[in-house]
Amino acid sequence: MTRLRAAAFSLVTFAALFSISCGASVDAVASLEPLDVVTGWYDDGIVEGGKNKLVPSVSMKLRNKSGKELSSIQINAIFRRVGEQEMWGEYFGWAVPRQKPLPAGAETDTLVMRSTLGYTGDQPRMQMLQNSQFVDAKVEIYLKQGSKVLAKLAEYPIERQLIQRQSTTR
Repeated sequence: MTRLRAAAFSLVTFAALFSISCGASVDAVASLEPLDVVTGWYDDGIVEGGKNKLVPSVSMKLRNKSGKELSSIQINAIFRRVGEQEMWGEYFGWAVPRQKPLPAGAETDTLVMRSTLGYTGDQPRMQMLQNSQFVDAKVEIYLKQGSKVLAKLAEYPIERQLIQRQSTTR
């Protein structure tokens, strides 16, 4: 029985030391606040067959409202058409990379997230947005820090506005 207790004690001690060495994980959703959110339909240019392509897009900054420096936070944007459960498109990247921690009270650079899927058509882009067959979309934003599971930060409708092509990275 004492061997069993000693083994259990060793296991608990190891787990405690391991969790201390990894540092306390801050809840990313509670720590980050979305700012300057803009949604719309990004002009993704001309695609095969000479058709115009529009994809749903969201841009935002995140402010660290915690009292701690944050790092290693991934962001996932899931795009869905209104009324549908299936994912229509997705963006996955870093909101706060490990190599560039976000100090308490600081803001990220503007994060631009776009779906790879969207609408194509022969009409001019503004007419595409006004088409009677056009189905609106929404975006759900999720965050993940370390080995934790994704947690929902926010959800926004994709506004029916055209976002022009700029020299921004995807």
